[in-house]
Amino acid sequence: MTASLANYELVTPDSLAEVLDDLAAHPGARPFAGGTDLMVVLEAGHLPAGRYVSMANCPQLRGMERPVAGGLVIGALTTFTEIRESEAIDAGFGMLKQAASDTGGVATQNRGTIGGNIANASPAADTPPVLIAYDAALELLSSAGSRRVPYAAFHRGYKEMDLQPGEIVARILLPARGVGWRDHFRKVGTRRAQAISKVCFAGSILMDGARILDVRIALGSVAPTVVRATAAEAALRGRTLDAQTVAAAIDALTSAIAPIDDIRSTARYRTRVAANLLREFLTQRAAG
Repeated sequence: MTASLANYELVTPDSLAEVLDDLAAHPGARPFAGGTDLMVVLEAGHLPAGRYVSMANCPQLRGMERPVAGGLVIGALTTFTEIRESEAIDAGFGMLKQAASDTGGVATQNRGTIGGNIANASPAADTPPVLIAYDAALELLSSAGSRRVPYAAFHRGYKEMDLQPGEIVARILLPARGVGWRDHFRKVGTRRAQAISKVCFAGSILMDGARILDVRIALGSVAPTVVRATAAEAALRGRTLDAQTVAAAIDALTSAIAPIDDIRSTARYRTRVAANLLREFLTQRAAG
């Protein structure tokens, strides 16, 4: 049942400074960007009543840039379409384009933002596993100033974030990448797009011949938050990539995740798919 609009107050400040001031002056007010997830919850009648602050007039939080030191900085209000079409992402961060292309349909990609995907805090979101695999950090902003947090530590529990009252996600900071990393992104769902993932996998590996120098593995929809598979990484790092190493990494991964049964899938299915995606990543990327 759709919620009554009389229960909501919507304001659209004229600038980023006014957004931050409004959030500071109204504890409990909720900022929003594209509103794609918000409208779904509103239509279902589950959106909490209160004050909502639009960030529509914050152009400095849009777009992407390549710092002189390398890496990539993405404004939180950058849409999935902008990410999908950006040439700035081509060098070294291709999994972001894949995740953006698999997020919803064209309408959602045109309006939905990467910052909203993060702050919505869904464990099934498509871009967060990629950001973890790329060692991303977040710039958080409030009227009191800014701070930086590692993205891997940002999600503390289901819908719980390291986000203080009055703070917003302002920018996503991706460090420069060395030469030789091989990436692998897969979303498993009922359909390729327009569907919430049953399992989402992002991996990046650096090898010297058959020896694994370093690796990053992250998954969505297998726990209350997006998961960085540190135990599986430890089982791989410094080892020769062979059948025994792959089996050890899969054992470490399946012991660390905690998927659930829900309307989209079962815990057993998700566990098996996660194991298969890890095996696929290691065998395909190792082969170049």
